[in-house]
Amino acid sequence: MTRSIIDHASNESQSEAVEADRCPDCETETIVHDPDRGERVCEECGLVLTEDPIDYGPEWRAFNAQEHDNLSRVGAPLTQSMHDRGLTTTIDWRNKDANGHSMSADKHGQLHRLRVWQERIRTKNAGERNLKYALSEIDRMVSALGVPKPVKETASVIYRQALEQDLIRGRSIEGVATSALYTACRKEGIPRSLEEVTSVSRVDQREIGRTYRYIADELDINLEPTNPRQFVPRFCSELDVGKDVETKAIEIIDQTTDQGLHSGKSPTGFAAAAIYAAGLLCDETIPQRAVAETAQTTVVTVRNRYREQLEAIDQQPAT
Repeated sequence: MTRSIIDHASNESQSEAVEADRCPDCETETIVHDPDRGERVCEECGLVLTEDPIDYGPEWRAFNAQEHDNLSRVGAPLTQSMHDRGLTTTIDWRNKDANGHSMSADKHGQLHRLRVWQERIRTKNAGERNLKYALSEIDRMVSALGVPKPVKETASVIYRQALEQDLIRGRSIEGVATSALYTACRKEGIPRSLEEVTSVSRVDQREIGRTYRYIADELDINLEPTNPRQFVPRFCSELDVGKDVETKAIEIIDQTTDQGLHSGKSPTGFAAAAIYAAGLLCDETIPQRAVAETAQTTVVTVRNRYREQLEAIDQQPAT
């Protein structure tokens, strides 16, 4: 008996939904929504089905990001890049009351002591203090590398997973944090080489590479090999070369990678050599040293790789 009542109610709701999408006048399913007027109108006969809907958005309007932040009455969204996920409050550094008036000297001292204690109680144990330090290191390196915010969030999640599985033991916090950031860059498809990540880190490249391989293996993170063509747009932008050189460099990389020429070679060096080879084929002079410095590789690497690439595609620059 109960099941039949439920089935009957569901059938009624489905029929109502069908009728709501069908015009009761001309019985066509050409109902459109007009967001400017807030109406649902039949496109065929012009019948207005509903009007003046309830607006569940804010009652204020904002025309830029600053106005939106000032008028919004909610807090920041949750984030993995903070040890407390952004749930705690912060005492403002400005010694002013709610009306914007300056406070007395006694209140200044009291607020300073409150800030100190509030900062202390945000971390309750050594684990949270280490996590806070590691996430601040990730934030510093992300800012130095100029990578987008999703990379920081992904790196923070990877570090939290490594911390939960006790992969930090016996390794430096800086090394694991840098390895998590390098893994996040590769996972998000952001072209940053190991040398670039090392340049903003506090540990050497050998430790980063060793820790990266260990974390990726333990967390079962399977990453595709870095494609050298990912570095071409950024390198060409820094070298200020023409669009035809960039297009030709990508074409050279595509042809040589199909032949497996890039296997076992540094992707940044391979991309730099392709840009230099493309410059020769497009009659645009690009110094080898400038290309090598941009890609953080050596001139010898660029020289050897571009010769291999030209031989592989069977092209030679005009003499």
